[in-house]
Amino acid sequence: MPIIGSAVQFSRTGNPVDVVEVGEISTPDPSEGEILCQIMAAPIAPSHILTLSGIYGDLPDLPAVPGNDALAKVIELGAGVSGFQIGDQFLLPRGPGAWRQYATVKAKDVIVTFPPGGDPLQLSMLLANPPTAYLMLTQYYRLQPRDWIIQNASNSSTGQYVVQLARYFGWKTVCVVRREEARDIPEKIGGDVVLVDGDDLAERVKEATGGADIKLGFDAVAGSATERISSCLSPKATIVNYGLLSGEPCQVKANDLVFREITLTGFWLNKWLREKSSSAEREQVYALLRDLVVKGILFAEVEATYPLSKVKEAVAHSTNGSKRGKILFTPQIES
Repeated sequence: MPIIGSAVQFSRTGNPVDVVEVGEISTPDPSEGEILCQIMAAPIAPSHILTLSGIYGDLPDLPAVPGNDALAKVIELGAGVSGFQIGDQFLLPRGPGAWRQYATVKAKDVIVTFPPGGDPLQLSMLLANPPTAYLMLTQYYRLQPRDWIIQNASNSSTGQYVVQLARYFGWKTVCVVRREEARDIPEKIGGDVVLVDGDDLAERVKEATGGADIKLGFDAVAGSATERISSCLSPKATIVNYGLLSGEPCQVKANDLVFREITLTGFWLNKWLREKSSSAEREQVYALLRDLVVKGILFAEVEATYPLSKVKEAVAHSTNGSKRGKILFTPQIES
């Protein structure tokens, strides 16, 4: 019989807090080749907020269940499914929407499974931010041991993963944050240099790194913050933009583009997943990152968890500029 459970839905876009509603939906029994699963934990990401606002690059047909990332647990197997057992944990494939209690997915779409145990909150965050950090670190410049990179929004989840991966591979990080009170997050996980953004950023970076040759920068803020990252880079360096926390277009001086040959490019994980990677490449990347998360080498600060029934409070909390960690849903825990 179909299973009834709670789910968040939105039927229009706009102010994220206003457009989300909680109701009950029916999830069908698994058909051949499908898995019926419980959603154990699901983070709220900036991309989810942009989707609810109607300004993300990949919008679903409405009404829809928001969210992409989640840790799921097998509760029933459809005919012909092999390689899974009841109770197995896996990363929810993109598609059904993650802010819900139950979902049915195709077994062939599952690319990441987890061994028993592990922190469900940390495991649920594997889908987007860790591969974003890893691919930005490895696809745009061949970093050598002790090479430097610079990033802003270093207290964000992706920023934290950048620091942890850089330490793991032997690279050094300049971590820029927008508020003094956010400094301690990259500091305590091993950021080599942590600075508050400002007009004199380039001078402070040069002093702190001894004039290091920095060939790679990551920008999640856009606006004038992109220009300040550019000013810290060496000639022929690359800035990778992957976010727009400021809500403004990226700004880079023409002098940097023309005379110093700075390259500004963008990274979107969805495009890599759909168009720029083979199934073998995806499995290889996620296998590496899964092992690092399970071992506790990769982790993100968690500020709060919410049941689905408190979705409006959770979404409001996630958009609070002073939050210090990730906000997640725990759909199996009722209010």
